[in-house]
Amino acid sequence: MLERLKAMLVKEFIQVFRDPRMRIVLFVLPVLQTVIFGYAVNMDVRNIPTAILDRDNSSESRQLEATMASSGYFSITRHIGDDSQVRVLLDRGTVRVVLIVEHGFSQQLRRGESAAVQVLLDGSDSNTAGVIMGYLARLATDYNSRLQADYAVRHLGQPPRIGRVELASRAWFNENLESPPFYVPAVITNILFVITMLLSSMAIVREKEIGTIEQVIVTPIRKGEFILGKTLPFVLIGYIDVALISLAGALVFNVPLRGSVWLLFLATTLFLMSSLGIGLLISTVSQTQQQAMMSAFFVIFPAMLLSGFAFPIENMPLPVQWLTLLNPLRFYMVVIRGIFLKGVGFAVLWPQLAALAAAGVTVLLIAVARFRKTLG
Repeated sequence: MLERLKAMLVKEFIQVFRDPRMRIVLFVLPVLQTVIFGYAVNMDVRNIPTAILDRDNSSESRQLEATMASSGYFSITRHIGDDSQVRVLLDRGTVRVVLIVEHGFSQQLRRGESAAVQVLLDGSDSNTAGVIMGYLARLATDYNSRLQADYAVRHLGQPPRIGRVELASRAWFNENLESPPFYVPAVITNILFVITMLLSSMAIVREKEIGTIEQVIVTPIRKGEFILGKTLPFVLIGYIDVALISLAGALVFNVPLRGSVWLLFLATTLFLMSSLGIGLLISTVSQTQQQAMMSAFFVIFPAMLLSGFAFPIENMPLPVQWLTLLNPLRFYMVVIRGIFLKGVGFAVLWPQLAALAAAGVTVLLIAVARFRKTLG
C-alpha cells in the first residue's frame, strides 16, 4: 500500500509543479491576495468627504464645523452657497455628507432654544450611512456639552460643579477596533478554500481528459488509496499557504497569532478534509475541467456568503442560519478567528472542530464511494 501511495504522491507533485506558473499561483498569489484584500476589505469609516452649507455664518456655526473637522471622521472638502449644489455633489458621490446650517442658528442657541441642523447623507451604502449617523450623534452630544460649559463660564464665572458619569471602555482582542485583525484571518479561510477546492475539483477529471484514467483503472491501486494520493499533495500545499499568509498578515497588518500553532494546523487539516472532499466529489461527477471549474464556483460563492466572513450569521433569517450548519467555512472561520485574535484553545473550540471533522469525513466518504474504477 505504501509503495502505491508513494507512487501516487510523486506523480501528483510532478503534475502540479510541472508548470512554473503554477508555483506562482499556489504560493505567491495567495500572499498578494491577502495583502490586497487586507487593505481593500476595510470597514473603518474615516475621512468622510463633507460639504457645509452655512447660511448663518456665525461663530457658533463655525465652531460646529471645527468640531466636525477635529473629530478625525469628517473631512470638510466643500463650502457651498446654495441648495442646487447639494444634489449635484451627492449624485456624483463627491461628498457623502452635507451639513446645512440655517439662518438664526446662533440666535436660537443664545436664547436657550433648540437649534436644528439638517444633515443629508448618501444612503446608498446603508451600513456606512448608519456608522456616519452614529458619529454625528456623538458630535452633537459633544458640541452641546461644550456650549453648556461655555455658557456657564460666561454667566456664572465658572462651570457648575455637578457629578458626571465617565465611561471607561476597553475593547478585548482588537484594542484599536481596526478591520484588518478581523478580516485577515477570514481572508486566509477564503483563499485556502478556493485554492484547494479548485485544485482537487480538477484532479480526477484531468485524468479523464488527458486519457490517463485508463492507466489508473488497470493498476492494483484501491479507491481509497487513489483518493488519498490525490488529496495529500494539496494538504501539504494548504499548510504552506496557511503559513505564508499568516506570516504576511503578521508582517503587513500586525495581526497577532495569540493561540496555538499546532491547533491552527489541526483545524486546517480538518477543514482541508472538507474542502478537498467537496472538490473531489465535483471532480467525480464532471466530465471536463471546464465543468468542474464552473461547478466549483457555484459552491464557492454561496459558501463564502454563508460563512460569516462579512455578514454576521445572527442577522440572517433563521432558515438561512440552519443552512450555514452545512458549511465548513462557517466553523473554520470561528476557529481561525478564535486562534488568531482571542488565543482560545481546544476547550473552547472543540464544537467547531468536531463539526469540521464530521463534515470532512462525510464528504470524503461520499467522494470515495462516488469514484468508480470504470470508464462508464
